[in-house]
Amino acid sequence: MVKTLLRNLFCFLLICFSLFNSEIAEAQIVIGTPTLGFSQACANAEFNTFETTFLFSPENGITAANQFSIEISDATGDFTNPVVLATSNPGMIISSPGTMNFSIPETTAGDEYKIRVRSSHPQALSAPSQVFAAYYKLQDDPFTINNLEGSAIFCPGGSFLLTIDPSENGNVSPLDYPSLTYNWYKELTTTSSTLVGQENSLNISEEGTYFVETNYGNCTSNSFSNRVMVTQALDGENATTTISSSLGNPFCAGTEPTTLSTIEGNSYTWFKDGNEIIDQTSQTFETSVSGVYSVIVDFGNCQATGSIDLQTGDFSSSINISEVHEMEAGETVSVEVTTDAINPSFKWFYNDEEIPNATQDTYSVTEFGTYQVLITQTEACVITREFAFQVNEFIDLFPEVDLIPNLISPNGDGINDVWVIPTQYVSGTNTEILILSKRGETVFSTNDYQNNWPENGSDLSEKGAFYYYIIVPQDQEPQKGSITIIK
Repeated sequence: MVKTLLRNLFCFLLICFSLFNSEIAEAQIVIGTPTLGFSQACANAEFNTFETTFLFSPENGITAANQFSIEISDATGDFTNPVVLATSNPGMIISSPGTMNFSIPETTAGDEYKIRVRSSHPQALSAPSQVFAAYYKLQDDPFTINNLEGSAIFCPGGSFLLTIDPSENGNVSPLDYPSLTYNWYKELTTTSSTLVGQENSLNISEEGTYFVETNYGNCTSNSFSNRVMVTQALDGENATTTISSSLGNPFCAGTEPTTLSTIEGNSYTWFKDGNEIIDQTSQTFETSVSGVYSVIVDFGNCQATGSIDLQTGDFSSSINISEVHEMEAGETVSVEVTTDAINPSFKWFYNDEEIPNATQDTYSVTEFGTYQVLITQTEACVITREFAFQVNEFIDLFPEVDLIPNLISPNGDGINDVWVIPTQYVSGTNTEILILSKRGETVFSTNDYQNNWPENGSDLSEKGAFYYYIIVPQDQEPQKGSITIIK
């Protein structure tokens, strides 16, 4: 019995020792510092593949389940929150050196990135690579500044603001990508220039030729602007200025107004679409309305003028039905919305209740009542617009009748409530219609009868009331008779 217990204990210890040695063996792997297959990572939509090579030892220290991952630091080389760029399939890399390809995120922009390699089975981590510059070129096309005007003039003692133009008329603006930064330059010679600013705009009070490039470090890029030669106005010469929008142009008027501002001067006169804006005499003002805004900045001995075609980011829509529409019972009316909204969504309502599953740009109306449709632009500038319309039952005010009736019952039931006469005597025929009381008093007179007497049935409260009518058509004999009111 004792021998059996000792034998079992020995086997158990042997198994534990084997597992312990296995864990030690799995933990004993070293990954070398990754070698970069590039000097700097310059990516765009067409190219974003980079290579790294790393040594690891011993080769038999990894398991069949092992995966290698490439991690990248932030723009300062810090790995507090690393981003995984690529991960190999289990067991794919089994011999050293290993080689992996990866792509950088679109948010990458900086000069001090590092990568490192991590293994999963066993867990191991390499030292960081050498520092490298990495930029994803979100916008990589030429763009314009100063509305593509090649020159600008500022008043003595004043300045001129150079701004990047928005995307329009084929111009692809880097302003569409808020994460981008810029480098403004002043030309020194035809082949050299100096950095003078790094904001979205550049305020200039010194003559020279200026341009801007999107900041992609030392990466070669096509994201650069035209040149603008800025000079100071001579005596009596007018200058130019610019107007900037605090929320950009176009901006989303559905959230908050934008602030228009110009250069500092002695006084300001603002215009919208050529008309002076009364009582607007400060350097800035807020607006939520699109239009062509212009300003005159007075410096005393010189005036500067500028303008901006401000766009609100709004959209236009139309609907193929009037605000009040009539249809016959049993009829179907197809209502369609036309819009240039970006990725629009639609909601339809009937009598203030949302219609289930009505989310398209068309809806088939079969019931009388009140309808609304909400159109929402779901991208860029999120704005909602509404169309409302009323659908009523069509009532023929001028039906074909053969005889002039002598009985009506204006009780509001919709049947024989008004005196309806043959169409040869109604509106458009210039027929004179007279209705007289039994005492001979005129109670109704018109030459444009709309089949609408009595206009208010409650005025004829007397049961069995009796009236006379006289119908005088053009070039025809008058028609006379009586009308009895039945309640």
